[in-house]
Amino acid sequence: QVQLVESGGGLVQAGGSLGLSCAASGSMFSIAVMGWYRQAPGKERELVATASSNGNSNYVDSVKGRFTISRDNAKSTVYLQMNSLKPEDTAAYYCNARIRRYWWSSYDDDYWGQGTQVTVSS
Repeated sequence: QVQLVESGGGLVQAGGSLGLSCAASGSMFSIAVMGWYRQAPGKERELVATASSNGNSNYVDSVKGRFTISRDNAKSTVYLQMNSLKPEDTAAYYCNARIRRYWWSSYDDDYWGQGTQVTVSS
């Protein structure tokens, strides 16, 4: 079984910083993409940032220049450093990983963390 365990998050004032981390564990052959999504109350879950195994990263426009995603492939861990936080960044943040369980598999599965709350006060 594969698990994604998140840590970090919390309460911070606007303009502050927070860091999130997410470690994947279990039987895995490869992780193609690791990323972060968020969901605010009453809104749909949205992509925040992704980091591919080839080093490419993508961000939603609203966080560009403020958030940085990084990966430690040796530790199967993805990080999200969030700077200059705004009240509109308040949401539950979810880690996602696209994982190939076995070398013979022809497809990847999506796995999700349990979510961690980020609250930015004005």
